[in-house]
Amino acid sequence: MLRLGFPVVGVTDLDRAAAFWSAALHLTVSAEWASAQWRTLTATDGTRVLGLMRSDSPPEPRPRVHLDLLVDTTAEQTAEVDRLTALGATLPGWDDYPAEPDFVVLADPEGNVFCVVDLSRAPSSSMSEGAPILER
Repeated sequence: MLRLGFPVVGVTDLDRAAAFWSAALHLTVSAEWASAQWRTLTATDGTRVLGLMRSDSPPEPRPRVHLDLLVDTTAEQTAEVDRLTALGATLPGWDDYPAEPDFVVLADPEGNVFCVVDLSRAPSSSMSEGAPILER
């Protein structure tokens, strides 16, 4: 039976990406699932959560698929955005925010964009107007 696995992010520096994403998501780099081309990040229960794959291609400025990291409140969103930027994330020049967004767009140290979504304000006005999530 076909099953959905976990998201994989292409990166040029596996060690830097593994350090950022494991700190960002409170994950551990799995020694069992590591190579010169690959890192698997796992939760405390051993569940594989995120794959990092060595890639020479540059990150897409507006990828069709991206990660949404979820928080429950606006205060938590602000705190997490601050924590993630302290870990090395950046605020890319994003010009497509709706009038009252429930998300903040960040980029990891490799330049891969992702969103921190405040579920207390979801869905954002861009989704309620019928715009697809992937257009963020």
